[in-house]
Formats: sequence, structure tokens, C-alpha cells
Amino acid sequence: LELTSDSRSSSSRPAKAKTMTKTFAPPKDHGEKESWPEVKGWPATQAAQTIAHERPDVAVEVLPPGSYVIPGYNGKRVRVHIDDSGNVSEIPKIG
Repeated sequence: LELTSDSRSSSSRPAKAKTMTKTFAPPKDHGEKESWPEVKGWPATQAAQTIAHERPDVAVEVLPPGSYVIPGYNGKRVRVHIDDSGNVSEIPKIG
């Protein structure tokens, strides 16, 4: 919240409040890997280990078919969706 005063008003009037909005967006790419298309079709364990090795700063979540997930972006998470055979079914990515 930022307070501003109207230059036309006298000093005895209270300052007007200015509304501010902020948009939340994924961070800009700083050279770190953000998706792993090469692991699609791999066994879940091998894919998760590869992602964790390449990005030790993120949490890797392996999700079986039909898993309930809470929507929303998290720059410190990679979800690995697997099929009934235990292989990666979608390209894992940050989020």
C-alpha cells in the first residue's frame, strides 16, 4: 500500500490510498533446466534420479495414474506422471 497526497489539497486532509496489484508468474529462465523431454517413456525411478541429479534444488514427485494433485505453480517442484507400467507418461517440467 502506497500513500500519496493530492498536490491540490491542503495539508490537513489525509493522504489518499493508492491500490497496487501484483501478478505472480514463473521466474525467468536463468540457464537452469526446466523440463526433461528425454525421460518420457523411462522407468519412474531412473527419471526421478536423473531430474534430482540435474536439479538438486527441486523436489521430484512421482505420481501414478489418476493421482489427485493440487493445481498451482511451484518453482521448486517437478511432477513425474507415470503410466500403469511405471514409465513416465508426460514430459516432466518445473511447476
